[in-house]
Parts: sequence; structure tokens; C-alpha cells
Amino acid sequence: MTLTFADPKPLSHEELEEGSTFAPRFDAHGLIAVLAIEAGTNTVLMFAHMNAEALSLTLETGFVHYWSRSRGKIWKKGETSGELQKVVELRTDCDQDAIVVVVEQMGRGAACHTGRKSCFYRRVVPSGGTAKLEDIGLPRLFDPAEVY
Repeated sequence: MTLTFADPKPLSHEELEEGSTFAPRFDAHGLIAVLAIEAGTNTVLMFAHMNAEALSLTLETGFVHYWSRSRGKIWKKGETSGELQKVVELRTDCDQDAIVVVVEQMGRGAACHTGRKSCFYRRVVPSGGTAKLEDIGLPRLFDPAEVY
């Protein structure tokens, strides 16, 4: 079964922002921005995109599916690595053009393909008229060379 979603175009501003109709506003490429956070800690795990099919699969199966822009296909998060993301809650923002998915990060607890808990393992710091990246010290929970 594939879920269908309401078309946001005919909805009024009030219906879109205050109503109970889920009408995700996909961009011109058919994608919606998704931020995954860990249930309980609210740690930001990763940022990705979904198309309508990935969103439907996520809601139907209870496991997060994303659209890979680089590979041009749907991927079930953790299908290869075992680092599945079980949906705890799926939220949309006020104008329904972004999603936050609250997940239970399974496996070894690594959401990032680099083997870290979070994809956000570096901070940007100003340095002599430019900016550089500084590691924040998140350890690798698995070796990507052994998994992928």
C-alpha cells in the first residue's frame, strides 16, 4: 500500500499552518528536507531528503527511508550497515516544507556513514580571515571500510 498525500496548493494559509491535513510541500525536484534526531536526547543525527515514495514507506513500515540525491534512488537507512532508524514520531514544520523525524537509532548507534553517531561531528571555526573545520571528538562506532 502506498500512502498518498494531500496537495498543498488548494489549501489556504490557515489550513496549511493550522489544519489537520498533512500536505507536504515537496520542492521542484519532488523532495522535502528531513532532519533526523534521536529520541530521548534530541541529538541531531543527520540531514537528508525524502520524496513522496520514501515518506510513504517511512510511514508504512515504521523505519526511515530517504531519497539519495547522489544515487538517484530510495534507500532504507541502515539496510547495509545495520544502523536502522525506527520512527518514534514524525513532525512537519508550520508550512509543511520540512520534516523532523524522531528516531530510535538502532545497531551500534551510528547514524553517519563515517561510523559516527551523528553526521554533525565537526564545527566551523573562524581562522585568520577564513574558516576551518574542527573535529568535536565523536568516536567512530564502526569502521566504514568493513561495512560498505
